[in-house]
Amino acid sequence: MIILFSVHNPVDNTPYSRDPRGVVAKAVEFMRSTGIADTAFFAPEAEFYVFDSVRFQTGMNESFHHIDSYEGAWNTGIEYDADGTPNRGYRTRIKGGYFPVSPTDQFADLRDEMVMKLGEVGLLVERSHHEVGTAGQMEINYRYTDILTAGDDVMKFKYVIRNTAWANGKTATFMPKPLFGDNGSGMHVHQSLWKDGVPLFFGSGYGDLSDMARWYVGGLLKHAPSLLAFTNPTVNSYRRLVPGYEAPVNLVYSARNRSACIRIPITGSNPKAKRIEFRCPDPSSNPYLAFAAMLMAGLDGIINKIEPPAPVDKDLYELEGEEAANIPQVPGSLDVVLDNLEKDNEFLTRGGVFSEDLISTWIEWKRKQEVDYVRLRPHPAEFELYYDL
Repeated sequence: MIILFSVHNPVDNTPYSRDPRGVVAKAVEFMRSTGIADTAFFAPEAEFYVFDSVRFQTGMNESFHHIDSYEGAWNTGIEYDADGTPNRGYRTRIKGGYFPVSPTDQFADLRDEMVMKLGEVGLLVERSHHEVGTAGQMEINYRYTDILTAGDDVMKFKYVIRNTAWANGKTATFMPKPLFGDNGSGMHVHQSLWKDGVPLFFGSGYGDLSDMARWYVGGLLKHAPSLLAFTNPTVNSYRRLVPGYEAPVNLVYSARNRSACIRIPITGSNPKAKRIEFRCPDPSSNPYLAFAAMLMAGLDGIINKIEPPAPVDKDLYELEGEEAANIPQVPGSLDVVLDNLEKDNEFLTRGGVFSEDLISTWIEWKRKQEVDYVRLRPHPAEFELYYDL
C-alpha cells in the first residue's frame, strides 16, 4: 500500500514547512504569482537495476557488499542458470545492454509485468527497454504531467517496480551507482512551462527555444552547483557523476551531446513538444524537493533573464587542453554541494517556497547522517591499497 498526502499543522491547519509535497504546491503558487506561467509539466525518466541477490554489512570490524545477477557479465563462467539448466551464455556485456533482444535481455517478461502493474495504478507507459548496464539495468518511461502529479507518480513508480521485482524473486534498486565499472542510474527530468494552454518554450532560438526557455536553462546552469543538493542528494550520487559512463558531468547545454547536463530534445516543429531535459538528477532524490528546486532555479533564470553560456555541440568527451578546461564541471561530492547550498539558496526561499528551516535541517542531516557516516568508515579498497604498507 502507498498513501499520498500533504502534511498540515494539527493546531491551525497551516501547511508544514518541511513537507516535500507542500513545497511543490508552494512552488506552483509562486510561479503563478509571477505571471510567468500557470502550469509546469515534468516528465522524469528513472532508471533502475534488478538483481537476483544483494548482501551488505558494515560494522566495527567489517564492511562489504555483494551483488549477483544471472544476467551479469561476470556470470559467463557459472555452471547453471537461474532455472537450474546448464549455462547457455547470452550475458549482457559491461556497458553493452542498450536495447538488446532476447535471450540476451533476460528481463523482457518482467518489464512487461511491471508495465501492466504501472498501468493499473494510473501511469500511462510510453516506452520500456533494457538500459546500458549489465545485470539488469532498465528504464520504463510514462506520460508527462503537472509537477505535483509528477512527484506522486515517481512515488507510485518506485513502489510498483520494487514490489513487482520482489514478487518475482528479484530485488530492484534505485541507487545511482550500485556497480563499479558500469553505468549508473539517473533520472533525467524533462520540463516545460505553459500559460493559458499555450506552451512557452518553443521559439526561433538555438534548438528552437524561446527566450524564456533559454533563461530557464540559464537559471538551472547557474544554480546547479547548489541545486544538486536536492536532485543528487546522496554520497552515492557522485559515484555516478563521473566521465566515461554517459553521465552528465558538464555544466553546459546542447541539442546533441548527452554529456551535457541539459539537453534540448529534437522535437520538430510542434510547439507542444518543446522542452528541456535536465540530466543530472538521479532516483535517490525526493522527487517533490528535486522538482520544486529545479522549477525555482528555472524561474529565477526567467525573472533575472540569466543568459546561459553558449551551447556546445562538440563531443565533450573529445575535448582536450584549454578547451576542455574551460568547460565547467558538476561538483565532485555531496559535501561540496552542501557547502554550495549554504551560500546559494535565495532562489529557493523566494516566496517562502523552501523555508530556511528546511534548508538548514537538510544540510545538517546530510552532513552528519550521510557524509560523515561514509567518510569515517574504512573502505574495503583501502585494505587492498594500504594493508601491507
